[in-house]
Amino acid sequence: MVLRHLRCAAPCTGTLKGCSISASQTSSAPTTFAELGVPTPVARALAADGKVDAFPIQQDTLPDTLGGRDVLGRGKTGSGKTLAFSIPMVARLGAQKDAANLPQRPRGLILAPTRELATQIDAVIAPLAQVYGMRTTTVFGGVSANKQISVLRRGVDIVVACPGRLEDLLQQRALTLDAVEISILDEADHMADLGFLPGVTRILQKTPTDGQRMFFSATLDNGVDKLVRRFLHNEVLHSVDAPESHVSAMTHHVFEVPNDDKKDLVARLASGMGRRILFTRTKHQAKRYAKQLTKQGIPAVDLHGDLSQPQRDRNLAAFGGGRTRVLVATDVAARGVHVDDVELVVHVDPPAEHKAYLHRSGRTARAGSAGDVVTVMLPEQRRDTQMLLRKAKVQVTPVAVTAESAEVARLVGEIAPHVEPAPPAPPQQQGRGGQGGRGGRGGQAGRGGQGGRGGQGAGGGGRGRRGGRGGSGGGTGGAPRGGSEGGRSTGAGGGPGGSAGRGSAGRGSAGRGSAGRDSGRSRSRSY
Repeated sequence: MVLRHLRCAAPCTGTLKGCSISASQTSSAPTTFAELGVPTPVARALAADGKVDAFPIQQDTLPDTLGGRDVLGRGKTGSGKTLAFSIPMVARLGAQKDAANLPQRPRGLILAPTRELATQIDAVIAPLAQVYGMRTTTVFGGVSANKQISVLRRGVDIVVACPGRLEDLLQQRALTLDAVEISILDEADHMADLGFLPGVTRILQKTPTDGQRMFFSATLDNGVDKLVRRFLHNEVLHSVDAPESHVSAMTHHVFEVPNDDKKDLVARLASGMGRRILFTRTKHQAKRYAKQLTKQGIPAVDLHGDLSQPQRDRNLAAFGGGRTRVLVATDVAARGVHVDDVELVVHVDPPAEHKAYLHRSGRTARAGSAGDVVTVMLPEQRRDTQMLLRKAKVQVTPVAVTAESAEVARLVGEIAPHVEPAPPAPPQQQGRGGQGGRGGRGGQAGRGGQGGRGGQGAGGGGRGRRGGRGGSGGGTGGAPRGGSEGGRSTGAGGGPGGSAGRGSAGRGSAGRGSAGRDSGRSRSRSY
């Protein structure tokens, strides 16, 4: 059932007060993007990627969004919301070819709560934008702001951003939002959960009031209604699911296990052939499980807030590209991991509240595929877990198991081959400083010292170059200081060689060069 709400008054959680509601049954027959009015260039790009038939939320929203209407869209995780807003943004901006790629003045803005989600959105919208010669970029913390500023100065049409870094760049005047024609807020309720709504409000205030705005989310609560009242105009609410709904092709399991047997059970659940995501409550647990599983011959990568952006990107690429089958993540990644064919989600620790359970679980059974969800429950967690599942409207009977139980074996299926972990890389040695130069006589400058030998690293360190000659003598009785450049190791991974000897002014007697320290700095003095 698809509900279409025409706004008359302020919305509340899940429904709109005082509005006229028309309900219509969505046809079960597939509807193609071309039939929905998607421009031919975009429809061709989608077809080339295997996307021909629209999902229900796309069928429901595209007629309005392509026509320029403000939309409030609700659909369960994995329902196809990203394409539902990417298609109209690209189609409408692409029709104005003479305004493309303005320096520091994007025409489309998409706000997302996490770096992972912003990256995933950009991966979806960028190929579509290229059809019209438009450029996209991401803006979020954890990476160099200078690179992002450089891209904005060259000109982009669509910015996919997290609120924090975007506000930083706005304060630095790296971009303005006065040319934004279409603004999109994805995962609005998660923005509220993370406390981002004040920043989102400030950002949306900088966009033109007559632009098109689309808010998409799995749920519409926790202050999202305030954003709707303030920024959407004559919007339509499209809802294809209840807020607590979950995918019908998703099968839920609750395995009760003693604490002493939990580690073995988790390892067995991770040992299957297909992709699986394990969710933990803390970053420490995510790191620990990923290391333990890898040592046991089950290659795993972690994803959590302590990783830098390059590390996150590398681990997601390894998981999405199939180099590892297991991803161990905290809730920070629950909204940002969009990888197809995840067959199993494991709640290593039951989440704190039911919405987190639904969003974690939504990493499987995506795009019409089936999937399983397992909650690992300790006996003392029974009451809290049952309350959690009631709120999520999930009916499942807990089963007491061990790693060797038949229920676990049936779920895991074929065991993946053991993969011997790679040996740890040997530590690199630090290079030694060079020998200081000998002081000059009388009014002559000292001679530079010999560069040190580079440390033994990957590929071996090379021998340092000899330092240059110090400065020439000055007037009677003294010379100005003359430095010479120390040698630097030439081998990959070698440490720095000795730095320059410094020839200082003499008083008529030769000075003695002092030995360089390991830090690579050496000096010579004359007395």
